[in-house]
Amino acid sequence: MPSLQPVRGTHDLLADEARRHRFIEDAAFHAASRYGFGEIVTPIFEFTEVFARTLGETSDVVTKEMYTFTDRSGDSITLRPEGTAGVARAFVSGGLAQSLPLKVFYRGPMFRHERPQKGRLRQFHQVGIELLGVEGPLADVEVIAVAWRMLSALGLADMVTLEINTLGDADSRAAYRAALIAYLSEFTGQLSEDSRQRLERNPLRVLDSKDEADKRIVAGAPAMTASLTPAAREFFDQVGAGLTALGIPYTHNPRLVRGLDYYCHTAFEFTTTRLGSQGTVLAGGRYDGLIAEMGGPATPGIGWAAGVERLAMLVEELPAPERPVAVVPMGDALVAFRVAEELRAAGLIVDVGFSGNVKKRMARANKANARFAVILGEDEMSRGAAMLRDLDAGTQDEVPLSGLAERLLGRG
Repeated sequence: MPSLQPVRGTHDLLADEARRHRFIEDAAFHAASRYGFGEIVTPIFEFTEVFARTLGETSDVVTKEMYTFTDRSGDSITLRPEGTAGVARAFVSGGLAQSLPLKVFYRGPMFRHERPQKGRLRQFHQVGIELLGVEGPLADVEVIAVAWRMLSALGLADMVTLEINTLGDADSRAAYRAALIAYLSEFTGQLSEDSRQRLERNPLRVLDSKDEADKRIVAGAPAMTASLTPAAREFFDQVGAGLTALGIPYTHNPRLVRGLDYYCHTAFEFTTTRLGSQGTVLAGGRYDGLIAEMGGPATPGIGWAAGVERLAMLVEELPAPERPVAVVPMGDALVAFRVAEELRAAGLIVDVGFSGNVKKRMARANKANARFAVILGEDEMSRGAAMLRDLDAGTQDEVPLSGLAERLLGRG
């Protein structure tokens, strides 16, 4: 019989941690909405082909990490490992080409079967945005600006570094691929087994290798910038100029790449030194070939995703939650519940003590960090009043029920 414990790599989000996650998701949503992004909610699982197409059938996510199963209809189904594929599928299957430019925000759980560690879970959460239908570099600037606004709202601007690079256009990538293969081929015998396989199928992914020997070889590899066409260089220069105009600091990381062929031009990451090896908190890039790869019309796109768990580890202080009002019924409980409902209708957070003597119920009010306690005894209720105790000042007085909400809201 399975243990009644969470599955490895998952955990429950209880009150304080759930509030931290909600704070991050709300900050992302509010930042995106200020730029005209609307929310999209895609299914948590898709046909496996959706992810095999978008992530690459030879990628580690597809070959090693996806939660894939055959359902009762015999279809291969996968729990989503990331958010972009679902948005792209929704664009194609929903016939949204007439709605361009399309600007969407998403949030929710993702799933990858990998070794759990700090900031990396098997069920994790992401927030992200996608902008479809805009070719020019100003779209890249805007998408990065949304991320910067969100991180600033979370108080993380001083903890992160924006790194950007260009993957160039198709001609740039072809030239760079040839140069990279020529360089790496000299070290074939020294590369890891994974990198030797990648060299044949997708050489740019060798640049992402975590193997120490591979890293030393990659350090001497040619940079992408040497292979850029004039048009690709101009595109990248305009992205940098746009970020500078908006006051968004960045550094150029020539080793920052994306391995799949549908990526082009801008790739970017926000990184931090405060989370050890899990230093990337937000990553994105331009993927002009993705929609066509999925069978839709050729449609430019750019977006990013951020890990909520990693952002939560960086957020140092949350805004104080609104303090509740404690209703302490010492007479007719139904009358007390009716009073509580009236206070809630007025916009107050109200916690009702269900049982116990006055001392126990007041202890509960203090534990809940209540600002006031409304004590409803038989005598007070017979007069249409309540005893209102200021739990900070330690004072109390009798208040008519008709004016109780106004008093608690500071209007009476």
